[in-house]
Amino acid sequence: MQETEHTVQHSLSQLCAVMVKHETPDHWPALLQLLNESTKSSNPNDRQVGLLLLNKVVESNPESFKPHYRQLLQLLATVLQDVNNPTALYYSILTLTAITAYSGTEEMVRMYYHLPDLIVALKHLIKANEDQASEAMEVFNELMESEVSIIVPHVADIVSFCLEVGSDTTLDDSLRVKALSCIAFLIKLKSKTVMKQKLLNPILQSIFPVLSAAPPPGEEDPEDEENDDGGEPANDNPKHCAAQVGHMFAMLCLVYQMPLTQACLTSGDPYQRKGGLMCLAVLAEGCADHIRTNMLSSVLQTVCQSLSDNNQVVRSAGLFALGQFSEHLQPDISKYCSELMPLLLGYLSSLNQAKVGHVTKAFYALENFMENLGTDIEPYLPTLMETMLSALNNADNLKIKELAVSAIGAIANAAKELLVPYFPPVIESLKGFLTTTTEEMRSLQTQSLDTLSVLARTIGKDVFSPLAAECVQLGLNLTDTIDDPDLRRCTYVTCVFSVENAYIDEKEDAYKTCSVNLPPTLTFPCHSSIKTELERHVVMGILETMNGVVKSCQGEVFKNPERLKEISYAIRDVLKKKTACQDSGGDDAEYDAMLLEFAGEGIPLVASSVPADSFAPFLNDLLPLIMSKAKSSCTVADRSFSVGTIGEILQALVSVSGGRGLAGRLSNRLLPVLVAGVRDSDPEVRNNSVFGLGSLAEAAGPIIVSDYPMMLSVFSNLLAKESDLRVIDNLCAALCRMIMSNVDAVPLEQVVPALVAHLPLKEDMEENKTVFKCLAMVYTHTPALVQHTPTRPLLISTFFCFFIETAQNTLVMLIKEFAQHHSADFHTAVTSLPGEQQAKLSAAISAS
Repeated sequence: MQETEHTVQHSLSQLCAVMVKHETPDHWPALLQLLNESTKSSNPNDRQVGLLLLNKVVESNPESFKPHYRQLLQLLATVLQDVNNPTALYYSILTLTAITAYSGTEEMVRMYYHLPDLIVALKHLIKANEDQASEAMEVFNELMESEVSIIVPHVADIVSFCLEVGSDTTLDDSLRVKALSCIAFLIKLKSKTVMKQKLLNPILQSIFPVLSAAPPPGEEDPEDEENDDGGEPANDNPKHCAAQVGHMFAMLCLVYQMPLTQACLTSGDPYQRKGGLMCLAVLAEGCADHIRTNMLSSVLQTVCQSLSDNNQVVRSAGLFALGQFSEHLQPDISKYCSELMPLLLGYLSSLNQAKVGHVTKAFYALENFMENLGTDIEPYLPTLMETMLSALNNADNLKIKELAVSAIGAIANAAKELLVPYFPPVIESLKGFLTTTTEEMRSLQTQSLDTLSVLARTIGKDVFSPLAAECVQLGLNLTDTIDDPDLRRCTYVTCVFSVENAYIDEKEDAYKTCSVNLPPTLTFPCHSSIKTELERHVVMGILETMNGVVKSCQGEVFKNPERLKEISYAIRDVLKKKTACQDSGGDDAEYDAMLLEFAGEGIPLVASSVPADSFAPFLNDLLPLIMSKAKSSCTVADRSFSVGTIGEILQALVSVSGGRGLAGRLSNRLLPVLVAGVRDSDPEVRNNSVFGLGSLAEAAGPIIVSDYPMMLSVFSNLLAKESDLRVIDNLCAALCRMIMSNVDAVPLEQVVPALVAHLPLKEDMEENKTVFKCLAMVYTHTPALVQHTPTRPLLISTFFCFFIETAQNTLVMLIKEFAQHHSADFHTAVTSLPGEQQAKLSAAISAS
């Protein structure tokens, strides 16, 4: 490499890195020779270029260099001594960071010996280039994540170095944040070591001055600036990062922190007082239980007093602390409703709207407090709604209107139907906001849709149903005219609640209602939307909405025969990862997994809404995509998703026309997958697989009788060794489904005693209905078998689930038999019930 221009050197090294991805270094001896010669050159510039190249190729394919890690560590250790060549230090530390995650025990031991040199090298790099030093600091996090034990003997040195950097106000904020974040991460991983080495007090003594420091003259802290949005502070500056360190310690030692906090709160310096309030806010999250039970009244009094402080910076911090208290100290803080609500309402009425950031914190505190009040909000509703409606109608600032709209959503969550008298003016304001297309209205419109969805969910169907169609159409109009992903997401979520309101009653005239109230664009062209939308969270919103509409409207959705194909293809494209958002790149693995889950949830919903023969061709295309995730090489989450979805599909086929035939035709494909899942090492996978086998028996009926001996053998083996209570509950339910589907194909004399021995159900109480319907059937089929079974556990569980509508008459007969033949157990079980249930039981038996 003769080129001295650094940008060209960098580009060439990147080219080599790309090539290493396809050609391992051992098959490229010229590269190894170049690296060896350049990194050991006596010429500082040659060494720098060699280390640049080394860094890029190792970062590109770190595993391929594993055979050379020992030699690499020797080289890097030597370079770390070259403190007069900061660029070489920088590339060496980046290379060390890249190989850490792939290093074995021997390499980690070698790194242990070089940690002091690493700290010295970083100190020199800080003096030369703060940006490079900030990036290089990542090496500590990588070491802690990969093998935290090697840094334990050096914890004091690392903490001392990071505190020195984090406290130095002459350094760049990003570097200070990186240092303080490193301490927070270290505390999270090795809190006992930090305490044992008596580092708690030095850390607190260092972070409190950072937390309570005044900003430079003529400046404000970010959260006190006019454009602040009032939310929880992000850890993007030293003060907020110091608060995060305090949060980590809040969970360790409250007693150390409170004296320092109290000293700040009583200081004459407003920024000291602000720092103390921020500490209280952090403590509310980290020590919530202790504060709730031991000191809530006193700290709440301190925060309330701060709201009348003569300095707005302090008042603003007090509002933020009160918001944190309201969020994290529930339900105890709600007891102070009569003190806090008048204070907050009075505060809002006297606010200067010109300082929007301050108003935002007031709304933040109010919202968090109101969300959990429930009907206790009623005395304050007139004043609250007068304030909110005044802001909607009279405020000039759009941010104030947005805050008021958000607050109305919080009020609705608490008040529910109590908000009905105020609904007309609220809905008129929201409709007005949603008909404007100007760019400056975008954030307000998004919030309006969010609040509209809350109202649809809480205000009551009788009030909201007449507006369902109009609300859906308003949202759809916005998505047609405005290209904004957040707006699209909110629109789809508000379709779904509007539709659920319209379909909430399962009466004969519900679908007539729908034809009158809902627009023809209700079930939007989901396939094209999902296929072309670039934002993952918007596609998730579309899928959630699609599932909600299908669940609420069922067969009505599919009156248009094209709809089944559109929805099935939309699900297929997501499962195949063939949508635009999945092709758009980006590190969104969590979103991608959620997309697959939303798509998978749609399959059983569709299966339960259309005749099985209509869905069969589409299901045949979708099942291989689901089954492919059940392989042992897949993650636990994928395996659980796969067998769980299969079970839900089979359960859906139980109740649809042609479902039995389709389940029977699928049984040969699905049985091996589900049986393998029963033997999985993960209890959730086993649980879902057991449910799936029971659902297959219920759906396919006599078609799979020949498989019963194998299935019973699988269940018997599992029951003998299973320890997870939820799996055992589902196994009981699966046996019951097999019995109810084909009672003559099950050896009842063996199965029923084994079943009853594991009753009552311990965790999955929803399956009680299945179990007792089965017991009632067995009683009808073979009375003696049930009567002479050891009765106490059966009785107790039967009584608790007695008033299940299905098979109630048969269960009454069974109860009377037990009362006659097993009076002692019967009396014991009855007296274990609450008085109200005892009375209902006696009345039911007497009436029969």
